[in-house]
Amino acid sequence: MPKTSMKNVAKQKKKAARKIPRAKVTRIQGNTAGVRSRLKKQAGKARAAKAAG
Repeated sequence: MPKTSMKNVAKQKKKAARKIPRAKVTRIQGNTAGVRSRLKKQAGKARAAKAAG
């Protein structure tokens, strides 16, 4: 029996239609403490730059 039955294919299509389109991650960033702190710093800088002008 195939893994993707007609019912499952229909379910996948419905889920795909509901999904919010988001930009793909350009690089794998990871979830380590060092990376998270670096991303947090970048986010703060970006937020400050946006607020400044």
